[in-house]
Amino acid sequence: MKTSYFKKVTLFFILSIISLLGLVISSFVMINHNGMSEILQGWVNLLWLPLPILTLIIDRYYITKFDAKKVNKFQCYIFGILILLFGINWIRLQLQV
Repeated sequence: MKTSYFKKVTLFFILSIISLLGLVISSFVMINHNGMSEILQGWVNLLWLPLPILTLIIDRYYITKFDAKKVNKFQCYIFGILILLFGINWIRLQLQV
């Protein structure tokens, strides 16, 4: 019995695909500009490509090893902790004088 592809989609998979598309499109646009600084920034943006690719590889590995539901639950915990840390940092920055 085949499982639906949408049952194997996780939070980090979607975020990795979006970041890959954003990196490639923004780098392509910057590389094709006239200014040297934009061209250089476009090539520097491409240096960030291994991070979402590695996230995709690790995500797909854990999907095959464990169930997608368990992996997605764990990824939601990680994402929630990151949001909590950003919130705490934002509060800390607002309280600074």
